[in-house]
Amino acid sequence: MSAHTPALLADIGGTNARFALADTHAAMPLLSDSIRDYRVRDFDSLAAAAQRYLSDIGASAQRAFFAVAGRVDGDSVRMTNHHWHVSLQQTQADLGLDALRVINDFYALAMGVPLLGPESLITIGPEGTTDSGRCDKVWAVLGPGTGLGWAALMQFGDHYHVLETEGGHIGFAPRSEEEAALLAQLHTLFVRVSNERLVCGAGLRNIHQALAAMAGEPAEDLSPEQISSYAGDGSDPLCVKTLETFIRVFGAVAGDSVLGFGAWDGVYLAGGLVPHLLPWLQGPAFRERFEDKGRFQSAMQRVPTKAIIHPQPGLLGAAAVAQRHMRKRGLA
Repeated sequence: MSAHTPALLADIGGTNARFALADTHAAMPLLSDSIRDYRVRDFDSLAAAAQRYLSDIGASAQRAFFAVAGRVDGDSVRMTNHHWHVSLQQTQADLGLDALRVINDFYALAMGVPLLGPESLITIGPEGTTDSGRCDKVWAVLGPGTGLGWAALMQFGDHYHVLETEGGHIGFAPRSEEEAALLAQLHTLFVRVSNERLVCGAGLRNIHQALAAMAGEPAEDLSPEQISSYAGDGSDPLCVKTLETFIRVFGAVAGDSVLGFGAWDGVYLAGGLVPHLLPWLQGPAFRERFEDKGRFQSAMQRVPTKAIIHPQPGLLGAAAVAQRHMRKRGLA
């Protein structure tokens, strides 16, 4: 099969499985008209979902690049927030591929950042004036979806590299007496309370339930979508407080990523929840907690934060990975 055959892409989260094709010879490799979206719960395996996609669009593939919400460990990928356990060799054989690369979803998101235009970004807070004085640059890329993804994007000259991490599983550090009480309440549900227990879709429910328990009140079993909706129209004070708490913790975590990575060139906020959280992110609480880093506060005030609003940033990143792979081999 020709190297000009489009590459198969996937962006697999805990809820959605998105597929597309990429033209690795194009400046913008993601073929937007090829995108399809499926629910992971409807399939027994990644290969089954990919086979369904290829059948639906009447296509075949020789090479595939899959971004998956989980840690890639040799031949094995275990989804962090879903039951799929992916074997790379078995998936490649099931799909009849000549080559398969599986990467962490936030690795893909970070690789896609250089392809983002200004129309795909919204600045949160000040534009930022950080100039590290170095020719090399470092950005953090993180955000909530089904889980909390976290990566670093590094530029050395004209080359980009990504540091994959599981930073979302760093322990939650309360900043106030109320947050300390929240941590204590969450400890009744979880042996260990990581940032992901608060900053993700399920985290909204965790915070909502914990705040209700702290107030000695019964809490409805609301979905993350319901909590966001009731908070948005102000109809439920507990949901409003839940979103306010979520945003403060998210801001603190984003600020920690700057200190942890030395990401003085900026932070990109990604993940499925970010576009829905924009009205809350653009309020003062996010940046206040982002900058609240003691002796580093003045430095943090100069670090820009930008929300990614591209409709398919994971697939765009997978396309960027495919393009880079093919160019290294002289095929694009």
